[in-house]
Amino acid sequence: MAREPDISDFVEEFTALGAKPEHVRRIWRAWFGTGGWVPPQSWNYPAQLQAQLAHIRARLESLVRFEHQESRQADSGKLLVHLADGECVEAVLLPRDAVCVSTQVGCAVGCVFCMTGRGGLVRQLSSAEIVAQVVAARRVRPGLKKVVFMGMGEPSHNLRAVMQAVEFLADVGQFQHKQLVVSTVGDERLFEALRTARVKPALALSLHTTDNQKRRTLLPNARPISVEELLRQTTEYAAMSKYPAQIEWTLMAGVNDSEAEVERLAELLEGRLAMVNFIAVNPVEGSPYARPARQHMEDLITILRRRRIVATIRESAAQDIEGGCGQLRARRLAQAGVRFGRTDKRADIGGGAS
Repeated sequence: MAREPDISDFVEEFTALGAKPEHVRRIWRAWFGTGGWVPPQSWNYPAQLQAQLAHIRARLESLVRFEHQESRQADSGKLLVHLADGECVEAVLLPRDAVCVSTQVGCAVGCVFCMTGRGGLVRQLSSAEIVAQVVAARRVRPGLKKVVFMGMGEPSHNLRAVMQAVEFLADVGQFQHKQLVVSTVGDERLFEALRTARVKPALALSLHTTDNQKRRTLLPNARPISVEELLRQTTEYAAMSKYPAQIEWTLMAGVNDSEAEVERLAELLEGRLAMVNFIAVNPVEGSPYARPARQHMEDLITILRRRRIVATIRESAAQDIEGGCGQLRARRLAQAGVRFGRTDKRADIGGGAS
């Protein structure tokens, strides 16, 4: 299956046209919006490259087009991002100048409470398509300061592209490493890639329960790694990077919201560099999962705080415009008469760090 070009593919193309590293950087800065497209003659682009600049610009600008939907929630919104091959993904504008981007069209993990998981994996996004979502978000919100890889897809299943995008955003976008957050359900390949990476983003672990058997039910296609091992590797990386690990926990009434589970989580995290983000499940049509009462969520937070663990209840952004991952895409596919839930068996979920 043909794939869209990665950042590295573009660099090879520019280099073949005579570009030096400084020329490549100027092109990227122009696309990203931190530099101008029309270069002064003093920049001395090679003649071949100069002749192709208009074409290069058109190709980069055509990677995605987007629809922006405003939310009534403060500083929130959603981008439905259309890709060149007709597929689409979602990016969510978050409060405090952040954006949540997707790494795949669909997802193979199959989390039972997630709309994206219902659709299966369609294809990987290239690193250029991932960055293009940030470029699009900057057109709406120029002061963007944070990028979280928590949208559609599992980053560890598209590891090479994700790590390329992280490096690009740190180098060209000049995001602080701690302002780049990679989320995962847990994968040895991602942990290893992060440990050896030049750019070390913050890490978020989608945990959702401390019960290993229950986790296999909730996240049926996640790697078979125990909760204890996941937390060990996650918090060891946090100690190395010096950014607190973010433990993500989607609360579902009667499923994973017992005081006993949260007490167990507190035991596992005590003394480690980590914080917990609880978020109530996004309502999905036909799903049996419901949000716990607000007071109950507050009580669970108190259990953690008593053990000196930083814990928050994260509000779902843009809920009035289907802010949950995959919801808007699913509705658009249904409106277009496309069957939701198709999976391209050829899509690679092997990751690959090189």
